[in-house]
Amino acid sequence: MTVAPAISPPALPGDGPVGIVAGGGAFPAAVAEAVRAQGREVYLGLLQGFADPSLERYPHFWFKVGSLGTATTRLKAQGVKELVMVGTLTRPRVRDLGLDWTMLRLLPRIAALFRGGDNHLLSGVVELVAAQGFAMRGAHEVAPSLLLPEGVLGAIAPRPVDLDDIRLGLSLIASLGAFDVGQAVIVVNGFVVAVEAAEGTDEMLTRYKTMREKGRLRFGKGQGVLVKAPKPQQDRRVDLPSLGPRTVQRAAEAGLAGIAFEAGGAIVPDAEHLVAEADKAGLFVVGVRPQVAS
Repeated sequence: MTVAPAISPPALPGDGPVGIVAGGGAFPAAVAEAVRAQGREVYLGLLQGFADPSLERYPHFWFKVGSLGTATTRLKAQGVKELVMVGTLTRPRVRDLGLDWTMLRLLPRIAALFRGGDNHLLSGVVELVAAQGFAMRGAHEVAPSLLLPEGVLGAIAPRPVDLDDIRLGLSLIASLGAFDVGQAVIVVNGFVVAVEAAEGTDEMLTRYKTMREKGRLRFGKGQGVLVKAPKPQQDRRVDLPSLGPRTVQRAAEAGLAGIAFEAGGAIVPDAEHLVAEADKAGLFVVGVRPQVAS
């Protein structure tokens, strides 16, 4: 099934380039290309130690995580008014940030942001950056073509037992959201076998695979669902759930039946590649409305 847009996306309103603060992974490039397809240019701030050097093919500059003042000056000099933060970034220690004078003045606020979960930290960072005079956008706002839609995306559909597991998984994510815990769970035949914590989705899948291999969990191959969805209170401008071919590969290695996500609540850098990998692995990929959890 083809999931790419059938027509070119409309022009993205606004003036000047869209600024992209780029962490690791494939998403910064995917967002940059989607923005360009809508008639806007981009200017990338590449985070040292995280961003892929291949992103140097776009107009760019490199900066350290703690160099907010330096980054602000560079972005504004290029006419950037709207800013997107996208890509993987491991939680740094305060002492490793490499703070410039702007960040040093904000140190008490920064230290407070580290006392809590990822959504608390990332939302706080967004507000700090917005206070420098930028309109903060989510990747889904400037690159809506990267959002996964509702429905079965490949050749394989979930079974009734899988739909029951999906409902339970979505309900659990909604319940845990108040504690700022994870965006993903694994449910097998009505049994919650894994909840994503600080390790991330891929490591959670590896943990479940290890439990099966050691006989701690005795579920056969082709059972269970990886369910991903935003937390109810999540700031969708940052850390929206994402899927990629590696997630499909890990889910297949773990012996799951498929992957479910909240429709419009997850992004993917290349949907066609994702679906092709899922079909090849014998996994379903399905987008469901969040109301299915009720």
